[in-house]
Amino acid sequence: MSIVLNHTIVPARDRVEAAQFFAKIFGVSYTGLVGPFAVVQVNESLSFDFAEDEHVSSHHFGFLVTDAAFDAILARVRAAGVPHGPGFLGGYNGQIEETAEGRRVYFTDPNGHSYEIFTAP
Repeated sequence: MSIVLNHTIVPARDRVEAAQFFAKIFGVSYTGLVGPFAVVQVNESLSFDFAEDEHVSSHHFGFLVTDAAFDAILARVRAAGVPHGPGFLGGYNGQIEETAEGRRVYFTDPNGHSYEIFTAP
């Protein structure tokens, strides 16, 4: 049997706001509250379960996506006015990293979590 990540808990000052932001930007479904979590179904096998926490430390989440998904997510990031860019060394200057292998961009959410989307591993 292979190992499949089923869910992860993401700390947030406001779980619903964080879940709705993530769902909107990634174009996936916010499924609502389940117990203490605001749940977003990322794909068939993974959910992000946002939990309220007063002391949120930044986490990083990297997503390998198709070219079409990259374009759609980046368009929503830009439409929402979310700072984005080539990442840690390049900052959030509104540019993307493009190489012969693929494209990559980083952006943050209101809790300071860093999201990365890329088209090639």
